Amino acid sequence: MNRLEEKPRIRVLDPATINQIAAGEVVERPASVVKELVENAIDAGADSITIELASSKDTITSIRVVDNGCGMSPADAELAFVPHATSKITTIEDLHSIHTLGFRGEALATVAAVARVTLITKPTMSGAVPGTRMMVDGGTVREKSGIGAPDGTNILVEDLFFNTPARKKFQKSKNTELAHIHDILEGICLSHPEIAFHLYHNGMEQLVTDQTERSLDTIARLFGSDVIRDLIPVEQSLPFMKLRGFVSRPALCRKDRARMLISVNQRYITSSGISDAIKAGYGTLLPKDRFPIAFLSLAIDTDLVDVNVHPTKKHIRLSREKEITEAVRRAVNDTLLANDLIPAAEAPAAAWEPAPPGILASRPVPYGFSEGSPAPVVAETTHAGTVSTDQRLRQTELAIDPEPTYIVSSLLPEIEVIGEFGGIYILARTKTEELLIIDQHAAHERILYEQVSDQPTDSRPSQELISPVVLHRTPKEAAILRDLIPALADEGFVLEGFGGDSFLVRAVPVVLGRIEDTVLIDEIISDLTNEQASESVTNRERITRVVACRGAVKAGTVCTREQCQRIVNQLRHTKNPFTCPHGRPTIIRFTRKDLDGMFRRI
Repeated sequence: MNRLEEKPRIRVLDPATINQIAAGEVVERPASVVKELVENAIDAGADSITIELASSKDTITSIRVVDNGCGMSPADAELAFVPHATSKITTIEDLHSIHTLGFRGEALATVAAVARVTLITKPTMSGAVPGTRMMVDGGTVREKSGIGAPDGTNILVEDLFFNTPARKKFQKSKNTELAHIHDILEGICLSHPEIAFHLYHNGMEQLVTDQTERSLDTIARLFGSDVIRDLIPVEQSLPFMKLRGFVSRPALCRKDRARMLISVNQRYITSSGISDAIKAGYGTLLPKDRFPIAFLSLAIDTDLVDVNVHPTKKHIRLSREKEITEAVRRAVNDTLLANDLIPAAEAPAAAWEPAPPGILASRPVPYGFSEGSPAPVVAETTHAGTVSTDQRLRQTELAIDPEPTYIVSSLLPEIEVIGEFGGIYILARTKTEELLIIDQHAAHERILYEQVSDQPTDSRPSQELISPVVLHRTPKEAAILRDLIPALADEGFVLEGFGGDSFLVRAVPVVLGRIEDTVLIDEIISDLTNEQASESVTNRERITRVVACRGAVKAGTVCTREQCQRIVNQLRHTKNPFTCPHGRPTIIRFTRKDLDGMFRRI
């Protein structure tokens, strides 16, 4: 056969394969289905949308979205399952002026390509005309018939990924998927306060919002009335943009960006540029590792917004991004500076948590004092501080082998404490006349981390709390926490459901001492909602690190020389005395030669 007549290697894919590839871009998980169907309901003019989820022990088995929107005629119902069939745009020019949430025409077609879908719909104001039922399995229409139905649309999605087992295998746990659904719905609810949303899981009400003209009412519904007390309204107008919403006072902050919810033209989106601008608006009002709570809605000229960047339409591109982000930063900054930011006396302890010791330790301190700096004071130990530190040090001494021969294998030389500085650093020397500066928190954190890590899982000691601590979580955080309870139990935390999205903490690890607030649990949940963090270490490792950090002697705690010596002695028993669990150094060494060089004695 002539080489030129060989069968071509390039071929046109069949429609079923094309649809499954498209579904892979749009339908990543159950939350993607919820997002697409709810956005279609919003575009249909619905003012009431109900989402019903059903699940088995391990997975979400069905998703139903019911709306009272405009509904569809029999012909439209059939066309809705054809790829790239849409009522949202007509020509390519329409892409430059998008006013709807869905416009590609791929939602129903791609969902139906990887699931079993039943659609029941009826146009509004159509009187006694029957509705339409469509049943589609894996992209193939199995049935089309008339049916009695109310106005609007009812879509049931079952057996998601039944014909793509590889995709189905890589889905996360049920509670993780529920958390993603809550995350999507929180953003959509805030973007559309004029719509009433109801979410049910296995018949139990999970989320409810009312039709309202006040977005603050929706915020209170989703995140509790305590949050809105510390929110400040923000408003900014430019020729091409209007900004409205709320930002939190600096006292109300988090260690992640999870509560920075942004919508552009009523589309819930993710934008690192806008999020960075919000944070920049706080300037030095927040530590570098803390983030505000913000609910902002931007109305931007549609010619400046490209929402066609990705099939999921969650990411956008802005033509005048620099001007827009600067306007956001300025609006946040001006709003904060125009308000009284002194926190109320009852502000929660979590809001005033100091920056982690790594940040304090890495900040250069000039020799001398600049104009306006506070006068230096002599830091002294207090009775309460001494007692608390003693309790923490006794706890970490329990795991140390009392045999003196153990110290022979230490990676550190013998160390003699000669003082401390600022409640942060221990000053010490070795027999070879080296000067050591030791970060007391990082050192004790390493000690506690190894103690906790070395304990077998089945013998992590717990201590029961005299008064159980009640944790109130958002639906998203509650879903994550339910998934985390077994891992927390292995580490010594005893939690149980307390109705709805509340939990009781009945016991904590012995190493923590008595728990005074819920910051520890909050930090763990925040870490687990951070996808990048969840991929880097296991739940057990993350919990162990947080337990070590929270249980260690804090930076700023002035210790006696005897207590400093005990920290140093315990550090010498560790397997890795050189860094804390987060990789920060615990100890810095200066030789006599180093010091002579600094003073130009050489």
